[in-house]
Amino acid sequence: MQTKVSSEFMYQIFSLILALIVVHTVYLTLIRPNANNLLENQLAKEEAGEPYVAVRSFYIVIKDFEQEACFILMIWACAIMGYKARCLIDERKLLNHQLLTIPEGTRILPKDARQISRPIQALSSAQKKGLIPRVLLIALHRFDSTKNIQDVSNAISEVLDKESDKLDSELSMVRYIAWAIPSIGFIGTVRGIGEALSQAHKAVQGDIAGVTASLGVAFNSTFIALVISIFLMFIVHQLQLAQERLVLDSHDYCDNSLIRHLKTD
Repeated sequence: MQTKVSSEFMYQIFSLILALIVVHTVYLTLIRPNANNLLENQLAKEEAGEPYVAVRSFYIVIKDFEQEACFILMIWACAIMGYKARCLIDERKLLNHQLLTIPEGTRILPKDARQISRPIQALSSAQKKGLIPRVLLIALHRFDSTKNIQDVSNAISEVLDKESDKLDSELSMVRYIAWAIPSIGFIGTVRGIGEALSQAHKAVQGDIAGVTASLGVAFNSTFIALVISIFLMFIVHQLQLAQERLVLDSHDYCDNSLIRHLKTD
């Protein structure tokens, strides 16, 4: 379990660094050069007195530092959720395996628990760390020691409840990122409004270019941050739903594959 936590932590650190490098490279080579060219062309036409229509280009909307930070966090969150989704897929594969070969109508007595658990014990170390193998082994060991079916059922419920809480807590970082992205957008809003107010004297003199550009920073940063946040929260809820279904299906698997076969005499 410690190895899994360490590998997951290293994956998160590596994915953050990779997202930072990729997004910043795209901004330096593509987004900001194109945005600056569009703004320079508009400014040149304005100074020349030529009629023009202000272009609301996608490059201009996402060109600022706040939007860049939002995209970095979005990619990082998606990478973390991709890792969680892959783990869920692996757990789902175990649900499709017949880990306990118990013929229909067979009665399992406490003395048979160790014999029944041998196919699970024969699994690879990686597979035995899965949810279903862990739950079944705990249930069989509990049945062997207590010889009580209700204790077995309680043990299964306890393990699955703890797993549900664990899966939910592992999404705390993604939830924090989904919360932080709108906050970064609001920082851009405050920065843009502050810059606009600092140039209010120019607007009074008739030069509103600086004010409109600063207000554009304010509105664009909030717009992009909210759109990304909506997208991320949708993915988070879908992942959480998949995790809850895994726990419920695991409970049904244990009921159908093990508990209904248990007998105490």
